[in-house]
Amino acid sequence: MDSGQISGENKKSPPIKVLSSQLREGKDSRLNGKLEFNIKRLGQLKNTALVVSVVWMQGTILEVRSDHNTVLLLDETGTFVVNGVNNIPKGNPCLLQGNYVMVMGMIQALSPEPVLRAVKMADLSERAAIHRKMWTLEVEDLQQTLT
Repeated sequence: MDSGQISGENKKSPPIKVLSSQLREGKDSRLNGKLEFNIKRLGQLKNTALVVSVVWMQGTILEVRSDHNTVLLLDETGTFVVNGVNNIPKGNPCLLQGNYVMVMGMIQALSPEPVLRAVKMADLSERAAIHRKMWTLEVEDLQQTLT
């Protein structure tokens, strides 16, 4: 294996669980040509920022736009938009208004509302009540353990 393949510059960061309000209040920064976003952590370590570019979010589909490639979602803190859902495996079957879904994606914009380009999408509607109830706790727990 080429040592360049294991260097930090080729390493991709894993998706970070976030709420839409954290993105909406975040700041963008460009480091070595890579667009990243600084967000405030949830919980006790909230004075330290997290740097994110790929995120994991969950929410209820409010609207499937007419192009069937963009959806508007609502989490516990507000709305966010997901583009490119037709380009991901299994994205299309969960595109029903009212479904509770998880989305992993690359951040494209923070305001006026967060916009993601979808990488993965899954339907969590079968146990939506449990997923909704646990989501904010999961987000805070992960953000507290990240350094």
